[in-house]
Amino acid sequence: MFLLQPRNRSKILLFLFALSIIFFTLWYTHRLATSIASEEIKKAAAIAEAYKVLNSNDADEIELSKALDKIKFNENIPVIWANDKDEILAAKNFDSIHVARNPAYLQKELQQLKKIRQFIDIQLPDNQDQYLYYKDSDLLVSIRKYPFYVLALVGLFFIISFAAFTSARRAEQNQVWVGLAKETAHQLGTPLSSLSAWIEILREKLNAEEDALMFDEMQKDIDRLVLIAERFSKIGSVPELQRHRVTDIIQNGIDYMSKRASKKINIYMLTDSDTGIIAMLNPPLFEWVLENLMKNALDAMDDTGEIHVHAFEKDGMVTIDVSDSGKGISKANVEQIFEPGFSTKKRGWGLGLTLARRIIEEYHHGKIFVKESSVKGTVFRILLKSAD
Repeated sequence: MFLLQPRNRSKILLFLFALSIIFFTLWYTHRLATSIASEEIKKAAAIAEAYKVLNSNDADEIELSKALDKIKFNENIPVIWANDKDEILAAKNFDSIHVARNPAYLQKELQQLKKIRQFIDIQLPDNQDQYLYYKDSDLLVSIRKYPFYVLALVGLFFIISFAAFTSARRAEQNQVWVGLAKETAHQLGTPLSSLSAWIEILREKLNAEEDALMFDEMQKDIDRLVLIAERFSKIGSVPELQRHRVTDIIQNGIDYMSKRASKKINIYMLTDSDTGIIAMLNPPLFEWVLENLMKNALDAMDDTGEIHVHAFEKDGMVTIDVSDSGKGISKANVEQIFEPGFSTKKRGWGLGLTLARRIIEEYHHGKIFVKESSVKGTVFRILLKSAD
């Protein structure tokens, strides 16, 4: 079940908008660069014709003047005039500093232009071949680079926007869940206090042994509701962490879930330490995480199977693996299983694992993730720093 589909649609629309900007920028700049390149080729051809006129014995003064003007007024296209032996006869619009410092600079430029065949053949009347090599102007080079600058800026803008959008949505969701949790805890407080008082009154009036057993069970259920209300009240605030034996808390969770699971499902704990594993924990919240994982494991099995809670310590880290023999989780769902609102059940808000991750990662400064999942079962892993 997806409760946050509008958010996903917003992200898709944002991504499509970014793509449209990128494609339009690439298309427009390519069109502009092609147009400018075509004009520069025409100018280069006119300059080549001018050099041809200068080498002609039949040109009159007017033709020579026009040819000199074409060469003189070329202020942006770098050109090299050379013969068929690659001897440079003239050059214009190349970096004067490079030309002065490196005598081989123009020859290297000529060879590069010759390699990419960016030249015009000038056939002189005496059957001598000369060539006008032309290079892209700085303007054309800048226009060709422009899309990459724009794409970098657009990419940076959308990364920042996406991060800000995601952060704002997450903060908004957190406020909703925190408000809901605290309001739930507040609403539970009054009837729980009232029920506790009524049980005490009934205890005084009914003293039979079977009644006492009934009251004890009722009190256990109320105590459980008090614990649940306490857990909800801690959401959104920084809980107090203290040194606790991890195995004791795990055993409490197993004892609670075993009474509510099918008799055909075995839940038990494995540990590699006889002395106990110590970690900084908040028991009510940490038990909530374990119970949530075990409830998911029960839902994944058809009233028969096994749940193992394996706790061990290695390299200063406490590892807790909760594994089941259920039907597993698909690869597509593994990536979304901790997302708010995601659930594979017909009923449910899809918040259990989201809150579990928040309790482990934000409150206990640990990690929780799906270690592995297949048709043979699923393993959730919790990592905490050891307190020893």
